[in-house]
Amino acid sequence: MPNLNAALVRGAVTSPFKRAGRPGATLTADRAVLPAAPIDPAPLAAYRRICGFAEPGPLPLTYPHVLGFPLAMRLMTARKFPLPVVGLVHTWIEITRHRVPYPTDQLELTVYAQELAPHRRGTEVTVVTEARRAGEPVWESRSGYLSRHATRTGPAPGGTTPLPELPAVAEWRLPGDLGRRYGAASGDRNPIHLYPLTARLFGFPRPIAHGMWTVARCLAEAPRPDEISWVRADFRAPVPLPATVTYAADATGFQLRGTGRVHLTGRTRRAPGPRTDPAAARDGRS
Repeated sequence: MPNLNAALVRGAVTSPFKRAGRPGATLTADRAVLPAAPIDPAPLAAYRRICGFAEPGPLPLTYPHVLGFPLAMRLMTARKFPLPVVGLVHTWIEITRHRVPYPTDQLELTVYAQELAPHRRGTEVTVVTEARRAGEPVWESRSGYLSRHATRTGPAPGGTTPLPELPAVAEWRLPGDLGRRYGAASGDRNPIHLYPLTARLFGFPRPIAHGMWTVARCLAEAPRPDEISWVRADFRAPVPLPATVTYAADATGFQLRGTGRVHLTGRTRRAPGPRTDPAAARDGRS
């Protein structure tokens, strides 16, 4: 597995030499690839616990993103990547499950940057992660990362359209050390999630929850989460830690709300749940 901490250090070193929004910036065709390898059961079990997924079962829908994130960081901290990784904001993610992946699968992972586009607040890059099993696509995600800088148009005037309020389902009290606990399970130890001091270095008065934890926790709370085969989530506001938040949902959508703000919105689609067969039962894929 690529070293995520080394990628974070490399990003801190290379970011000052990059300028977001420079004319003519382009993406390379570089791809980061991790050959097929067994999935370590200990981090997976820790991930299930911190996010609320039941065990045993198929891989949580969000887990291949965790496996591929070190590759994404390696790609985005490379010298040829046009945006500084320090300050990049994860704005949205869309995940599609083509086939059910299991903990005993050996997944080949590929990550590449697909698109660089102007955004009303800066420049946004779309990063794609693909997972294959024995050469067959089983899972993919597309993520938007925003590099904020001055633009000609600036933010759209008139504020934002109010979101419909979904019915509340549960209230969660998030502890101050949630970022450290999720970081230990996922490997994502970005300083903004860890301690008040490290968060203040990047402009946050308190550590904030990982956006991917909020998505995973909402999916884990949904009825029959193993049947969810597609999700689109938009990160609207950071969740400062500690916090009390409300999980709200209906048949096809979900929200995570705090006091006076919506932190996360999402939509899902379902496919028939994974079926147990004798071969799957023998190798633990049931």
